[in-house]
Amino acid sequence: MRIFFVWLILLLLAADIAAQVTEPITTNTEQQLENITENNEDIETEDDAYLQEMVQFIKNPIELNYADAAALNQLRMLTPMQVHNFILYRNLVGKLVNLYELQAVPGWDIGTIQKLRPYINVSIQVSAAGTVKRRLKNGEHSILLRASQVPERSKGYLLDSSIATNFYPGSPQKYLFRYKYAYRNLLQYGIVAEKDAGEQFFKGKQKQGFDFYSAHIFVRKVGIIKALAIGDFTVNLGQGLTQWQSLAFKKSAAVINIKREGEILRPYNSAGEINFHRGIGITLTKKNWQLTMFGSYRNIDANFVSDTSQTQDDFISSLQTSGYHRTKSETADKGIQRQLAFGGNLSYQFKRLYLGINGIQYRFKFPLIKSAEPYNFYALSGNSFGNYSIDYSYTFKNLHLFGEAAFTSNFDKAFINGVLISASSKIDLSLVYRNISKSYQSLYSNGFTENTYPTNENGFYAGVSISPANAWRIDAYADFFKFPWLRYRVDAPSTGSDYLIQLSYKPNKQLEIYTRFHSESKAINVNPGQLTLSPVTRQPKKNWRTQVSYRINTAITIRNRTEILWFDKKGLAAEEGFLTYVDFLYKPMLKAFSGVIRLQYFETDGYNSRLYAYENDVLYSFSIPVFYDKGLRYYVNINYDINKKITLWIKWAQTIYNDKTLIGSGLDEIKGTTKSEVKLQVQYKF
Repeated sequence: MRIFFVWLILLLLAADIAAQVTEPITTNTEQQLENITENNEDIETEDDAYLQEMVQFIKNPIELNYADAAALNQLRMLTPMQVHNFILYRNLVGKLVNLYELQAVPGWDIGTIQKLRPYINVSIQVSAAGTVKRRLKNGEHSILLRASQVPERSKGYLLDSSIATNFYPGSPQKYLFRYKYAYRNLLQYGIVAEKDAGEQFFKGKQKQGFDFYSAHIFVRKVGIIKALAIGDFTVNLGQGLTQWQSLAFKKSAAVINIKREGEILRPYNSAGEINFHRGIGITLTKKNWQLTMFGSYRNIDANFVSDTSQTQDDFISSLQTSGYHRTKSETADKGIQRQLAFGGNLSYQFKRLYLGINGIQYRFKFPLIKSAEPYNFYALSGNSFGNYSIDYSYTFKNLHLFGEAAFTSNFDKAFINGVLISASSKIDLSLVYRNISKSYQSLYSNGFTENTYPTNENGFYAGVSISPANAWRIDAYADFFKFPWLRYRVDAPSTGSDYLIQLSYKPNKQLEIYTRFHSESKAINVNPGQLTLSPVTRQPKKNWRTQVSYRINTAITIRNRTEILWFDKKGLAAEEGFLTYVDFLYKPMLKAFSGVIRLQYFETDGYNSRLYAYENDVLYSFSIPVFYDKGLRYYVNINYDINKKITLWIKWAQTIYNDKTLIGSGLDEIKGTTKSEVKLQVQYKF
């Protein structure tokens, strides 16, 4: 009964409480972020560089009359064919007078133009790069402070520190501080400091204050210097086989967005503590040639093993990627390994042809020696290794071909090749073939693969996007893959498949509906009889989802999602899951107050039938909780512009479980039926 009244009160307040919706998140992007969380063991990415870039484009839109292909690719909304067609159109007819002309560009439909509208502009005046003085004086400073906490105390905070050896000595608050200066897209510098929940703050192991610090300076377009990075930055090469540290999407309903594209060097000022380099990088351009070089040296987390047998040296058993330094063992792993990395790219662009040569080399202080499990037989090992590749792209009429051929220092090989086909104004096709040997290994890479990292995989992907009418769209893909060697929890070579079909209907700006069916089947060890050798069995998972978004007026939008999931329906581990929610979004034009409310119900038979749902959050942040068992969830997210310089965000979320007295596991275990989260953020711009 108490829950009923809570829901009723929230419904009555929905007209007055609103959502912070300035982040450029489309329904396809929501699905892609949900897929990343699901495939990354339910760990949400802390890389918010994409959101920062898109908000920056809202403030300083791309000038279409002067933008090159690289600038348009930064939006991650256009296919290579659409970019190519736009450049050809502009070269043929000259500068655009207004945005309505974009409808004449082949492949640019109304939906594409509407998505791009907040981030592009048409100007007939030359966009000045700005002098050094202008870049240093005319930009925008901003300071962002964020604090969040789970009010319920977990086991790690309640243990008696005088008796327990493993506990959380720090406070349960998580803090983020970010200072940033930006002049358009030409100059950026800043610092980031972060403390995770459970980590100490100005005491104990963290006497220096925050657990993580990051700083960067990034300059673009100074003579022949296309980009200069000092401090922390990311490197993105080829199709992700050699290196790709920025956020990259994989399979989704956006079946044509399969190619890795973006600048090689990008500034890094996110809170994630793993996927970046620390040092210096530079990109030089001269006519059709481009050269990028970088060097990095930093301490990284690892499990250190001290050998006292005098038969071998100390070594590292694994690299740690959580970024947590709470318990004694976690703090002992902090920065124990030394990593030196250097490499670069040399590329040549001639009309429709692109060719690039990539290379990166690593040196470690301690050798990496993983446990002697069968699936680790081909794992990365030793003090040093390298990755090298050649990548290409070529556009011919309505075809765009691309790919990368990579190899390691030991000549282990990996290949990705793809083609995008614009069959007609209403049909687009995409094909990707990958062949990655079981012994190919790389660090900080992210290719278009089923595996989290590009290794031990052969596969073929085919996607099609059909627009039979202006309001309708059908997107579908099929992916077949094979793992030639063992994997974690899969004690034999295996195969799998993945299918998706989505129907979208958007007759106007007010209404948007999509319904999709997704089916995947992958092998895993299934051994209920405790046999000596675990049988490997394919377990199919199918889910059906429908989402409706209706904009009542310029201020209020209502959104609903319903999803059903079937896991291993006819097998021994059969489970089902169900989730539904309703969002109430309120964002009036030119008003200081906005926000969102979500009311949600979920019910699953267990963890295998878990479901995910993207949540609106404070600026530059998002949440994708995992839902299993049975319960209710609601959240309220409020945004208030105190004045032109100060903006405040507050989010309160709570999950209420039925018939459950323990939530979570290990040191994160909470006694009770509820788990809450409060988040407060303030930004000051000057």
